[in-house]
Amino acid sequence: MEAVRSGILFLPRLLRRLYDWVLSLADHPRAGTWLFTLAFAESSFFPIPPDVLLIALGLAHPRRVFHWAAICLAGSVIGGAFGYYIGVQFMDAIGFKILSLYHLEDKYLLVQDLYRQYDAWAVATGGFTPLPYKLFTITAGAFKIDFPTFMMASLISRGGRFFLVGGLIYLFGPRVKRFIDEYFNLCTLIFTILLIGGYILIKWVVT
Repeated sequence: MEAVRSGILFLPRLLRRLYDWVLSLADHPRAGTWLFTLAFAESSFFPIPPDVLLIALGLAHPRRVFHWAAICLAGSVIGGAFGYYIGVQFMDAIGFKILSLYHLEDKYLLVQDLYRQYDAWAVATGGFTPLPYKLFTITAGAFKIDFPTFMMASLISRGGRFFLVGGLIYLFGPRVKRFIDEYFNLCTLIFTILLIGGYILIKWVVT
């Protein structure tokens, strides 16, 4: 995952150590538990995305890749609910500090506009794109977005992301690693554009 590694070089030394530690968990006998924990934590406060461990596990055990994707999805959706709770109950005390830690203050206003236009379905774009998912979960709670819709959007978007990675690994094995490293973010961007475009089209037809 050289493309990812090269980007990590610009991060503080602590984050680089965290990244390497996450990769090392692929060899842990309880790797599934760690994957769930990582996906949960990344949805609210942890900096390293679960895709890193998901890809490593999928390449090491391609026949179990959908099992890993399901674990990743469960952890991420439940963690998203925790991020939502932080936004609802502790935005001033904790939420803004988490966003500030990752320099997401300016993105907060961007997501605010997305929620005003698309309500909880903005989560569907946030859960699939390279933007930190914690930005969307905490902000959703801060703006008290409808929780059941928020959870459904999380399930769809995070499931689409993780099972897309799993499907590519299952079909193409190690050969797809370079494609994921170099073009996955582009694919998610295209998906997001299509998703928003479809939402606008449906809203236009209905109204």
